[in-house]
Amino acid sequence: MYFFLIAAFIFAALEALALQKSWFRLEVFAKPGVMIALFFWLFTSVGLNGSLIWFGAGVLLSLAGDVLLMISLDRLFLAGLVAFLLAHVTYIVGFNLPLPALTAWGVILAVLIGWGGARVIRRILSEAMKKGQSRMRIPIIIYSTVISLMLLSAMMKLADLSWDAGASLLVSLGAFLFYLSDVILAWIKFVNPIKNGRIYNIAAYHLGQIALIAGVIIQYKT
Repeated sequence: MYFFLIAAFIFAALEALALQKSWFRLEVFAKPGVMIALFFWLFTSVGLNGSLIWFGAGVLLSLAGDVLLMISLDRLFLAGLVAFLLAHVTYIVGFNLPLPALTAWGVILAVLIGWGGARVIRRILSEAMKKGQSRMRIPIIIYSTVISLMLLSAMMKLADLSWDAGASLLVSLGAFLFYLSDVILAWIKFVNPIKNGRIYNIAAYHLGQIALIAGVIIQYKT
């Protein structure tokens, strides 16, 4: 089973190298390889029953987003955004089956995530408007809301006694890194270039996905 986890790390390292060296042929092989390996790790470890089918769908939708953005970060950005939006939605559903009770921890998290996210998105929207990308205003708002809900859903597991402590830590870390990778990508595209920004973006994204799926596997194996 761990063969696929090791493969995911190897593909992630190769993808970082491909970006650093601008080796597109290696990227074509390495970037999709990460999510394919994670899907097979999930499937062979715990199957795709019940809530797990939503996490499996999230991995496949992320794979679709990866391919679209790899083909063209500019021309297919909106299509890739939709694929990742749907991936976040499936993760939200997976984390919220069954629907958790409202707690003080959940309210505090919602306020913190909403406040922090609003500050970042306000800057991104402002720069996008200045650059004549007004058509992206609504997609950015919708996407930022959904990724915030995904992060909140994952971090709620820290206070969920039905979740294994290690699993809840991993999915929380994974969701945060996934969230961070989206912020980095949006910052690069709409605000300012970041030196080695695409490497930071993809590293956070891949490590986030690996941690998230690892947490799900630990939880559903127990």
